[in-house]
Amino acid sequence: MWLLLRRAYPLRILLPLRGEWVGRRGLPRSLAPGPPRRRYRKEALPALEIPVSPVTTTEIRQYLRAHGIPFQDGHSCLRAPSPYVASSDIKNQKNDATTSFCLFIDKTTGHFLCMTSLAEGSWEDFQASVEGRGDGAKEGVLLREGPEAEDREEVLRIWNRAIPLWELPDPEEAQLARVMFGLTKVTDDTLRKFSVRYLRSTKSLVFPWFTPGSLGVRGLKLLGAEGQENGVQYIETTIPRPGVYHNLFGLPLISRRDTEVVLTSRELDSLALSQATGLPTLSLPRGTVCLPPALLPYLEQFRRIVFWLGDDLRSWEAAKLFARKLNPKRCSLLREEVLGELSNVEQAAGVRWSRFPDLNRLLKGHRKGELTVFTGPTGSGKTTFISEYALDLCTQGVNTLWGSFEISNVRLARVMLTQFAVTRLEEQLDKYEEWADRFEDLPLYFMTFHGQQSIRSVIDTMQHAVYVYDVCHVVIDNLQFMMGHEQLSTDRIAAQDYIVGAFRKFATDNSCHVTLVIHPRKEDDDKELQTASIFGSAKASQEADNVLILQDRKLVTGPGKRYLQVSKNRFDGDVGVFPLEFNKSSLTFSIPPKSKARLKKIKDDNGLVAKKSSSGKKRGCAPEL
Repeated sequence: MWLLLRRAYPLRILLPLRGEWVGRRGLPRSLAPGPPRRRYRKEALPALEIPVSPVTTTEIRQYLRAHGIPFQDGHSCLRAPSPYVASSDIKNQKNDATTSFCLFIDKTTGHFLCMTSLAEGSWEDFQASVEGRGDGAKEGVLLREGPEAEDREEVLRIWNRAIPLWELPDPEEAQLARVMFGLTKVTDDTLRKFSVRYLRSTKSLVFPWFTPGSLGVRGLKLLGAEGQENGVQYIETTIPRPGVYHNLFGLPLISRRDTEVVLTSRELDSLALSQATGLPTLSLPRGTVCLPPALLPYLEQFRRIVFWLGDDLRSWEAAKLFARKLNPKRCSLLREEVLGELSNVEQAAGVRWSRFPDLNRLLKGHRKGELTVFTGPTGSGKTTFISEYALDLCTQGVNTLWGSFEISNVRLARVMLTQFAVTRLEEQLDKYEEWADRFEDLPLYFMTFHGQQSIRSVIDTMQHAVYVYDVCHVVIDNLQFMMGHEQLSTDRIAAQDYIVGAFRKFATDNSCHVTLVIHPRKEDDDKELQTASIFGSAKASQEADNVLILQDRKLVTGPGKRYLQVSKNRFDGDVGVFPLEFNKSSLTFSIPPKSKARLKKIKDDNGLVAKKSSSGKKRGCAPEL
């Protein structure tokens, strides 16, 4: 899904055209590259406009002490008595810390969850409850809305129609299902323990999400399998939609005495691990994509958390990211062979673009923790190109946050949806719903800033997005819109250097790639831009790991007018240029498959070739006019 973020973090869903959007994603990592493809049914997407101010752990502790509320310090949360549980209810239960201290407050966001009443909300909601003001003062109020009535009916309908695999009347059908899902060695007892069922009409496994403390089914994940020439393709469907599907599969099997747990990225892995090792296992609802902070209270009891997410670099990076939320001191990796994968050059090079193979040739991939500076002449299509550049990565599971200060988010979303569909949907409205559904499922988020903003506000919002949504790529378009708010100096160059340094530090500290758009200095229209053409001092190019320049030869018409120059590449030093052909109908710069045959001719005709320097590294060769 894609959300909007702004200072003070009010969130709302952006619906730029019409309808509600959901979608699909990828293939299973075990049988084909990438994560499972996910399908989600349509939901009403409410706008959350209540302003929420940032809060620190120190402020939370001070507030609790000031109001005489006892608390215990945990790994990710503070535990305190819950104002949403009547004192009589506590007296009727065992009066221990687990029962009386049943409210968990996230140390980073202040979001709370009462494990007894399931009441949850923001830090402001909790303060309102304590101070007896507003709706939050209602004792035991369930601040988190449950599944919509339509969802509840569909969940119950599917759950009641699903049956255990061992109860299938046709033994051959049961055996085929076990083979398709890799369950040939998983026993009926394991499937029964985890309450896994099978829906014959869709040939899908059904994994339930039970209400804590009861056997009431709150949601479902359906895992379908389709045979392909090169293996099996998995398709995931969640009810309710993924934004509120927070099931830790296996949670009902966890006892209060358990101090160690294994976190997996797939329900099938949890079944196999539990049976093979006897250890408590839990499966994350969105695999390696993100760890929602709403799940942290359920993991507080464990002194040791072991990750079993996969043996590729992306899984290893996800484990590191999740460990930062859970407290790294209690986290470890179970798969030792992951360390061997780190020496794999192709994986270490990062996520590769699917639309821009020439970017892969030069940059090798998109890597976390780097700073990319992007520039180009006014009117050359910088925003249009960088939106496709980022969209390409986002479709491959790179959680992306957009900060568009120059154009509105609605306009940007229209451009990205057109690029995603590679066609103007206004001319093919019969296909709109299908593409809009797929677009909604992208891990794409937007800041609601517009116009000049302070660097502190922007960094705060970025920090929030990294923690809550596991964002690993931030696009800032553009730096000049933060200049006016900085009161550090009347010198604009000094202010820009400070802002660039702040983004550099953020990228390094948060292992998050930052792409920063900067306008160039004024140049003659007939001259190419150089690295020195970037506005400001040399600090931007010095701090950057990559420098990309969109060149626009205004005196040239036809193919080859625009091209991209990689003028800096700190990863391995390769630099060079490649042509861009703008498609007005799809608003794309990538070359469609049918046009790739023309690529060599364009390069030859315009001299767009990458050359080697005397040191053996490639250097960009300017087109010959």
